[in-house]
Amino acid sequence: MLAIRDLSKTYANGVRALDAVTLDIPRGMFGLLGPNGAGKSSLMRTLATLQEADSGTATLEDGKGGSIDVLRDKDAVRRQLGYLPQDFGVYPKVSALDLLEHFAVLKGLTDRKQRREIVDGLLQQVNLWDVRKRKLGGFSGGMRQRFGIAQALLGNPRLVIVDEPTAGLDPEERNRFLNLLAEIGENVAVILSTHIVEDVTDLCPTMAIMNKGKVLLTGRPMDAISALESQVWRKQVQKADLKRYEAGFTLLSTRLVAGNPVIHVFSADRPEEGFEQVAPDLEDVYFQRLRQHAKAA
Repeated sequence: MLAIRDLSKTYANGVRALDAVTLDIPRGMFGLLGPNGAGKSSLMRTLATLQEADSGTATLEDGKGGSIDVLRDKDAVRRQLGYLPQDFGVYPKVSALDLLEHFAVLKGLTDRKQRREIVDGLLQQVNLWDVRKRKLGGFSGGMRQRFGIAQALLGNPRLVIVDEPTAGLDPEERNRFLNLLAEIGENVAVILSTHIVEDVTDLCPTMAIMNKGKVLLTGRPMDAISALESQVWRKQVQKADLKRYEAGFTLLSTRLVAGNPVIHVFSADRPEEGFEQVAPDLEDVYFQRLRQHAKAA
């Protein structure tokens, strides 16, 4: 388990990216939801030892009955960490096999036979074996992301961090990638940082919602959804009336259907005539927490 306590970070420009973040992240898939600027990438970069925190603590179980101080013992963390950043670059003229071998050497896998067995096994695990000799410049976005996961799994990490991994992937590649993450999450802690609500709903037994550096909610997605039961209402309205609803109600979301907005409103009682009660989902939870946070700010 990864235990984060009161982690804070303010950049030189005055932006407080992390504001006393406290989280417990168990083995399995953990979803970290939030809009752009929520602090998700700042948290990931701090845990990945790529930047310093101003204050707070983070400790990772080492699998031997002890723990690692993530903020101070960076070398030990890196030996236990797999990281796929949001912008994962590759050498376009190098094959998947050769580059993964290179990363394996950097990870400390110096025995040639052992290294080759591990590299071959990872390429098969991420379904890239058949294209292992193809240059990475010819890979699709989904194939590059799967290669990124292969390099993140070198060294049998106890913690894997993936930052916005499905952004830009087509539906088929997205599903293939998420299935791969789910398999990995059976054995290690995987933090999935994303703004795509469906990724968390489908995959993550536990989650947190962040905004402007703060944790707004943490727990099981189904518990959060159940807490909104009987409090989400839907209505199709005229475009001209949309501002009135935005001003008078807690508007969760708006979608255009056949040219007119369909709105979701958060309310304990029927907001007005014409609204129908609907079963909430994680998107409703997400927007309700963001609206609540904005109102309190």
